Amino acid sequence: MKPDLRTALKTSVLVGDGAMGTLLYGQGFPVGISYEELNLIHPDVIADVHRRYYEAGARFIETNTFSANREKLSKFGLEGEVDAINRAGVEIARKAVGSDAYVVGAVGSIRAAKRNNVETEQVEFALREQIAALLSADVDGFILETFFDLEELELALKLVRDVTDLPVVCQFAVEGTLTTHDGVPLQEAFDRLAAAGADVIGFNCRSGPHGILKTMEQIQAPNGVPFSSFPNAGLPDFVDDRVTFAATPEYFAESCLRFASLGAHLIGGCCGTTPEHVAAIAKVLNGYDIEANRAQTTATHAVVTPPTATPIDSDVTGNAGKVSVDGSGEAIRPSLLELVRERHTVIVELDPPKDLDIHKFMKGSEALHLAGADAITMADNSLAVTRMSNMALGHLVQAQYNARSLIHIACRDRNMIGTQSHLMGLHALGIDHVLAVTGDPARFGDLPGASSVYDLTSFEIIRMIKQLNEGIAFSGKPLKRKANFVIGTAFNPNVKHLDKAVQRLEKKIAAGADYVMTQPVYDNQLIERMYEMTKHLNVPIFIGIMPLASGRNAEYLHNEVPGIQLSDEVRARMAGTEGVEGRKIGVDIAKELLDTAMKYFNGIYLITPFLNYEMSVELTKYVWERAER
Repeated sequence: MKPDLRTALKTSVLVGDGAMGTLLYGQGFPVGISYEELNLIHPDVIADVHRRYYEAGARFIETNTFSANREKLSKFGLEGEVDAINRAGVEIARKAVGSDAYVVGAVGSIRAAKRNNVETEQVEFALREQIAALLSADVDGFILETFFDLEELELALKLVRDVTDLPVVCQFAVEGTLTTHDGVPLQEAFDRLAAAGADVIGFNCRSGPHGILKTMEQIQAPNGVPFSSFPNAGLPDFVDDRVTFAATPEYFAESCLRFASLGAHLIGGCCGTTPEHVAAIAKVLNGYDIEANRAQTTATHAVVTPPTATPIDSDVTGNAGKVSVDGSGEAIRPSLLELVRERHTVIVELDPPKDLDIHKFMKGSEALHLAGADAITMADNSLAVTRMSNMALGHLVQAQYNARSLIHIACRDRNMIGTQSHLMGLHALGIDHVLAVTGDPARFGDLPGASSVYDLTSFEIIRMIKQLNEGIAFSGKPLKRKANFVIGTAFNPNVKHLDKAVQRLEKKIAAGADYVMTQPVYDNQLIERMYEMTKHLNVPIFIGIMPLASGRNAEYLHNEVPGIQLSDEVRARMAGTEGVEGRKIGVDIAKELLDTAMKYFNGIYLITPFLNYEMSVELTKYVWERAER
């Protein structure tokens, strides 16, 4: 006979299940429907998912009720079906799995999707109603997951504790911060939840294993309350109009051993995970002895510290900022296209801040300009995470430092009207270099309730910009003046079939792209191969180079970040490195890649990780040394 769930959570490491929504999406059920309604109209499909996770080794099975509250169901006219959907969710799970599994009621955040549009009273009513429905169906416990604010999670926990003493797992969705979205330090949040009766506290969603590990290493589990961890299978990518995830089951399983060593007693998966991921987790955790491993330290999981700053040498400026003057006295600066035809040209990416403090960003922009960068490029809310407007920062960089700004424009955030308006504003500000990208889906960012617009594809944005250059709006109306945008497009060479990727790139160039920026490349042979397969193209290619900081950073990029693939040699050289040693080897590898890239391409695209602009300053100077400028 199995122990009760609370005892199991204290004395063993339970294997949780994996994603429900992304698995259904992969089976052809589109984004935008109510996956919880499938409990009523396709119970066989939901039962099959539960069964597959159980057979893979999961013994902690979540009901398909994450969004089964009246606030979220009302979007589909299902607010009157709360009780039926939740009861059905429990019944389906019970029948689909063996008696040795625990069936727990899944309750998701309401404000995560509609943050300021739902009053606390509405949230409380909706949560109370759903909890009562799940409890009446005889669950073994509750999992309160993907909560952003401590206030809402405390409310949900209180509502459960008001009606039952069943075990409760509480999970936050955080990304790269040690505070909740409502500003409470995570350590304080964990302590408060433990005091309020949580049996397990942890994290799910928002990031892959790497991000959750970094967060867990910096907080302490309250006495007697273990961690839980349900990461995504890395970060999402959008390939051929489908959302995909990169993290393999093997990588996921290796990370789960580290979760267990840090005190996680419940380990499963969130978005992008599959029965194969769960099978790998179950295999690696089979026979895991908590007591035998309790003495393990977390020294091998130390958080990577930023590299030592490289002094800025204001003498190393190359020709950055130099302009010619026309007969009227107006300054004319050569475009990147003109520069790259004549010499090596360096553009450097610097992420806009996630908050309102621009000091480090502006300091980094100045340092890169002084080091000789030909342009500072800024992403457009990359990975669907909210950042300061790159349009505003691009204007400041040009106005304060006379440095060229190169602005990314994503299809995700603006409809046709907003996109053309945005481009017209860039023209008015004198920002004439842009990169058209698709953009990561909003549901995987920090505001999952936001809509992904995708009125336009990257091809259509390119065509829209070309029309503006002809003085014609996308509607066909004349605009009195012509824009002068130089249009870039993205290219990922880290694919199995490079020939097909090149064919897609050819179509983007045919649509009007003037230059190409690649994803980071970590393989010298791939650079050479890419040259051979693209040398017929009539546009310049800027090769992406991003320095590595440690062995863990390398594995994270290889396994979790879409569009990035490291060579076996690079992974082997970075394996086990940390701190000064890791940064030194990472910079050495970047320089070796630059040596190869500069033989074949004039365009160099340096990508700065986490605003550590000193690394890019050093590499920019290295390019100029090699180019003898």
